[in-house]
Amino acid sequence: LENVMLDFYHRRFSVLLCTTIIESGIDIPTANTIVINRADKLGLAQLHQLRGRVGRSHHQAYAYLLAPPQRTLSDDAKKRLDAVASLEALGSGFALATHDLEIRGAGELLGEGQSGQIHAIGFTLYNELLARAVTELRAGREPPLDDPFRHGPEIEVGLPVLIPEDYMPDVYMRLVQYKRIANAATYAELYDLQVEMINRFGLLADPTKTLFAVTGLKLMAAELGIDKLQAAAAGGSLTFGKDANIDPTALIRLVESDPAAYRLDGPYKLRFGWREPVPGSARIDRIERLLARLGATAASAVA
Repeated sequence: LENVMLDFYHRRFSVLLCTTIIESGIDIPTANTIVINRADKLGLAQLHQLRGRVGRSHHQAYAYLLAPPQRTLSDDAKKRLDAVASLEALGSGFALATHDLEIRGAGELLGEGQSGQIHAIGFTLYNELLARAVTELRAGREPPLDDPFRHGPEIEVGLPVLIPEDYMPDVYMRLVQYKRIANAATYAELYDLQVEMINRFGLLADPTKTLFAVTGLKLMAAELGIDKLQAAAAGGSLTFGKDANIDPTALIRLVESDPAAYRLDGPYKLRFGWREPVPGSARIDRIERLLARLGATAASAVA
């Protein structure tokens, strides 16, 4: 395929007979004419891209769209051909997209004729977003319309969190496992996934153990209403959400108990430090104990 395109580029022959594969960004400056057979079978975006394969330099270019007699064409095919023929100026992409919307329609929210945003993100993701919004509404909360793709607290611990290629060679399988781990809603689900991976692939690699541990921290942080957790060898910070499940009085007592280790930085951030650098998994243990302590203060406040 490459040799054929190079021969055509260097003008070793003058006519290239091909499929619609050339719509994918082929740039031949010397090509000045394209003949598109059965243009009525192609979509509007395809026709626009194919037509753009010629006229890519100073040469005058021509695009011929061949189709059966108009009386035999469907109404949509006629509209597509008319739209392509009528738009010749630079910057006609927006007008073309508008014609496409008029021809295909804006789609249906729950029916089979979906297009537009739902079609763009896929029905599975749309269902996830819809389920998340329904859950928020049933709980008496406003859905996060400004950030609909929010996946819980942001956790940064400065450690590698991944499934190594030598542990799980298949890239698709790794992606599936990443998604399952990220979607685990309870500690029980997380534990079951961990056991399953050990049974299928062997003992977990250290970065994978850290991945499960960090996901556990994410669940703890979500229960407390923590939006962001950052930690390094010397310390880190917690950023609380506006609806954090933390008793402010208990939090102040925590800071007063050890001012050298804990410090409030504004109304929504707690900074913490360690007297000596904390490496590796010990860092996660320290964070778990801190979150457990904050959870205990929240529980005592509710009681």
